[in-house]
Parts: sequence; structure tokens; C-alpha cells
Amino acid sequence: MTDTQQTAPAKSALVVRGGWDGHQPVEATEMFLPFLTANGYEVRVEESPAVYADDSYLPTVDLIVQLNTMSSIEAAEFTGLRAAIEAGTGFAGWHGGIADSYRNNSDYLQMVGGQFASHPGKRPSERTGEQSDNYVPHMIEMTDAAATHPITRGISDFELVTEQYWVLHDDYNDVLATTTQAVREWDPWNRPITSPAIWTRNWGAGRIFVSTPGHRVEILQNPNVKTIIERGLLWASR
Repeated sequence: MTDTQQTAPAKSALVVRGGWDGHQPVEATEMFLPFLTANGYEVRVEESPAVYADDSYLPTVDLIVQLNTMSSIEAAEFTGLRAAIEAGTGFAGWHGGIADSYRNNSDYLQMVGGQFASHPGKRPSERTGEQSDNYVPHMIEMTDAAATHPITRGISDFELVTEQYWVLHDDYNDVLATTTQAVREWDPWNRPITSPAIWTRNWGAGRIFVSTPGHRVEILQNPNVKTIIERGLLWASR
């Protein structure tokens, strides 16, 4: 290498994980660290959103991967996160780690574009008090936009048996896949409800990617889910 040649700087990824252990925040995020490294990212892992308040570090990050369920976020932390995204940092995650993270902050919910409301489960007489009470068979159905989008291109509708997220959302999302809650005799609603299952969202100069499938490691190992998340991480990145 000559004096004028320099190697390209590595991209920077920040993984923020924590919250409810049922979503396996450590095991689940560890699955994707080799993928990020193989794609040229230097990866930093933090166990809380406190790092979002570091206004000298966060603007240098190209991609934030978050799996932090049912937690809270301080005002300075959210301010730092939002500023970084609006300036071009990508923000990506799956399931409750991004769509049920900070219920105490409505501005976060607006930025992400969807909030977990419920995951209707099995017939009450079949429930045992375990997570599996909420595992139901359901379809992840690709939208027309999915056929040409780099995250979902080549992926057809597929079935999962896991939590099916009912999501409160708005129409600013670019929805790549949906899932429809059935009407069952023990539920209080009387018509099917369709929620976004995979979506993207632009916020300032930043890109946001959300996949509601991803409850635990065994779902993340599903080839369709894994591929969608890996592509989503790269799509969202600066």
C-alpha cells in the first residue's frame, strides 16, 4: 500500500439489548453479531439505552440494533437516539425489542411507527401459564411492495407458530408484510384484524426497520425470518 492509499474505515454498529429475559436478548442478538462482523461492522454491545445519551459517540454509529423489551428510556437517552436517527443512523430490530421497548415515551412510539398491543393466544382451556399459551399458527403475508424490496425480494408468504403481534400503527409505514388476527369464539372482536408484520420507515435522514416475528431464538432461526432480519439490518444502515 502506498502512502496515499488508505483502507476504508469499518462501519460502526451498536447493539442495545436488555429488558424482559423471555425474549432472550443476549442469545438472540449474539446470533447476528457474526453477520455484522462479516459485513464490515465494528460492533459495540451495551446492556441498556444509557449509551444513547452519549452525544459524542452516537452520531458516529451507522446502525443501531435494538432488542430491549418492556423497558423505559430517559429523556436525554431518547433525545440522543432521535437526533442520531434523524442525522442518518439506521435503527433496526425485531419483536418486542423494538416494537414494545419504551411505553413511557410517545415520541419513541411515533418514530418507530408501531406499538405492540396484544398477542391473542390459544383457547383459554388450553393455556398452562407458559409463553406457549400465546403461540398460534398464523401466516406472514407479503405485500405487493415486498416483491421488489431488497429486504423481502424472493420471499413468499410463510407460516409461523409463535406470538402473533397485534400492532397499533399508522400509514406512514412502508409495509412489506402483514398478519391477520382471526376471529375466535373466545375473543371480544368480531372481524379479522390485519397488522403490519414487517415494515420500514424513514425518519429524517435515517431508516428504520422492524420485524414483529422474532419472539425467541427458534423463530429467528427460521430461514425466512433470519434472511429478512439480516437484509433489514443492512438496508437500515447508513
